[in-house]
Amino acid sequence: MQNRENLSAFTKEELIRLIEIYSKNWLAMDGVWFQSVERKLGMEEAMYHDAEAWRRFTVIEARRIKEFLGLGERPGLEGLARALRLRFYANLNQDRIQVEGDTLTYTSVDCRVQRARERKGMPFHPCKAVGIIEYEGFARAIDDRITCRCLSCYPEVTDPSCCCKWQFALRE
Repeated sequence: MQNRENLSAFTKEELIRLIEIYSKNWLAMDGVWFQSVERKLGMEEAMYHDAEAWRRFTVIEARRIKEFLGLGERPGLEGLARALRLRFYANLNQDRIQVEGDTLTYTSVDCRVQRARERKGMPFHPCKAVGIIEYEGFARAIDDRITCRCLSCYPEVTDPSCCCKWQFALRE
């Protein structure tokens, strides 16, 4: 296990920094391929491929986090909250998780993707359609009883205090 030997030489603080670097690299790769398709074939084609990539990736990410945390088959909203905190995005975006009764609200207070597009003078990423695939797929992979609905996400922003907001509910 050459890689484990390499990693074991680092301190905890260095490993945390490395995770932050890996997270930024992952997001950069996601943006680079998307913008390549967007430039060559247009936003509609880029969104199609983005949706297809997220449809598969979000389930893979959720299952691996679920296994890492040792969550049971149906860990409910508490399990979802724990899993959301370990997504790549959790290392990059400022977010907030609130659980009230049988609902969990996930708010992305600030989003690196939208800020980067803004800095480059590009239009915002119309992420609601892909976000539905991403968040719904992630939640259902954690617990198949969880439903998801979008409360606010570009281009349908209903809460200007955040980048996007999602509500998850546990149905019995």
